[in-house]
Amino acid sequence: MTRTWPALSIKEAEAVLCRPGSRFEIETAVINGREQRVWARLPANLADLANEVRARHGGREFLVFDEERVTYDGWYRAVAALADHFVRSGVGAGDRVAIAMRNLPEWPVILFAAAAAGAIAVPLNAWWTGEELGYALDQSGARFLVCDVERLERISNRRPDITDRLTVIVARSASDHPSLESIIGVPSGYGDLPNRPLPAIAIAPDDPATIFYTSGTTGRPKGALGTHRNLLAGLRAADFIAQRGALRRGEPAAEPQPSATLLTIPLFHVTGCASLLMSAFASGGKVVMMHKWEPVEAMRLIERERIATTGGVPTIAWQLLDHPARGDYDLTSLEYVPYGGAPAAPDLPVLIQRELKAVPYNGWGMTETSGTVTGHAAEDYLRRPESCGPPLPVADLRITDEAGQDVPVGEIGELRVRGPQVVQGYWRDPEATAATFGDGWLRTGDLARLDEEGFCVIVGRSKDVIIRGGENIYAVEVENALFSHPAVTDAAVVALPHDRLGEEPGAMVQIVDGHDVEPQELILWLRERLAGYKIPVLLRFHDGPLPRNANGKIMKNEVRRLLLQGVAVA
Repeated sequence: MTRTWPALSIKEAEAVLCRPGSRFEIETAVINGREQRVWARLPANLADLANEVRARHGGREFLVFDEERVTYDGWYRAVAALADHFVRSGVGAGDRVAIAMRNLPEWPVILFAAAAAGAIAVPLNAWWTGEELGYALDQSGARFLVCDVERLERISNRRPDITDRLTVIVARSASDHPSLESIIGVPSGYGDLPNRPLPAIAIAPDDPATIFYTSGTTGRPKGALGTHRNLLAGLRAADFIAQRGALRRGEPAAEPQPSATLLTIPLFHVTGCASLLMSAFASGGKVVMMHKWEPVEAMRLIERERIATTGGVPTIAWQLLDHPARGDYDLTSLEYVPYGGAPAAPDLPVLIQRELKAVPYNGWGMTETSGTVTGHAAEDYLRRPESCGPPLPVADLRITDEAGQDVPVGEIGELRVRGPQVVQGYWRDPEATAATFGDGWLRTGDLARLDEEGFCVIVGRSKDVIIRGGENIYAVEVENALFSHPAVTDAAVVALPHDRLGEEPGAMVQIVDGHDVEPQELILWLRERLAGYKIPVLLRFHDGPLPRNANGKIMKNEVRRLLLQGVAVA
């Protein structure tokens, strides 16, 4: 029997799923003095979530890394031990605990232990240079730093003064600082730790929990101050979107079952932490970590661990689809391939469904929204591949003109967002907070349009940002690093298209008369100052001033055209 599509409209499906007494029931709460819709059946804070999940899933495997396996019960014991250590060391409400390490089983232990102690976890980008890490440690005012030895070496080599004022704990390596293993042991031994409760600390839903850093138009990262409510608001997102899709197909909505997720996105991103880790955690799922992304190793793990969900950015999906060894591995366990954070080709969801026999999933969110705001999967995605989906029922979207007035349906303007996911503001930056969050609506800087059903289409970015494989690169930061070279008198950094990464940075530079410098010298200059993913893949010299308009602003579309044509080289 052929079903009529859709069996239910978006609003009808939401009404079924969000009815009173249901898992997705919605109520209202006052947040920052404004009444907003929130999920009614969520824990109040991360400590309560940890207690609930351990009670339901204690015996299940939670974390897998190489041959290390940690159950939910073992993880909880490690969280309790580290949280107790933090409290006994004087960590209190609002103190900042920085995390600087690659994805390891210790990472979610540190996050929850800091939160359970009433502190604010500060995840730092593990790809940053020592200078970049040092800036965030200074700006956040972190008291504790828990890191791996690679990050410690970067910081110590560039900013040795910082580790003198911080309490530093180092994982998986001997150093002059205390080891994490001396406090909680090794992951394979977490289950042997004493069975103790989390600290008895009162934590309200809107108490601060995290500071995730996102680059700003000034070229310096801004810390998005998130609350427990912000981070927990995404727990229902993936399940809701899947069940909404089932109702739209005319099928019954099924309760989620624990499954395995291959974590390919760094946990210092909200996508990795809030969207992937937390969703898997809340359902008692298994999270498999990789030392670094490598498609053959990923396929081996998918086969070995019976992975149901993997993705993160479109690049990962493309590499699985395109790899010549794909047929050598059993990938039939794959059910979902979620991604976002970068433009995706319209044929990607079709190929995922046809070649991987999995459900393609796209969505939109940002650091300031603690992850998912809109979601798009299965038939809805295949029918609207240019869209990132409609918003979750607890979120509101607006499209406004430059004066902040709503534009008609279908017209392009700036996307604004309101909901329990939106962070409180920027840490120690009241001016940027007022400009971005001042009227209760987050100004995203993205240009978008909405249709009659609320499906959102992102058409561009008003902020000068390049998204390379899911990593944000703010052009002004790279430009400032170029300007710091004594031979550079003018510079512009623009996005160049890439069929797998979405975008890559390219640069055009004017050299001061009388200086003799090669492009590779500037690239090496940048590598000493910026993370590798920010380095331009193409750098050309321009003979004379860069093209500017009547107002003196660089015409970046013209710069992009010249770079792509390979002209205007001195």
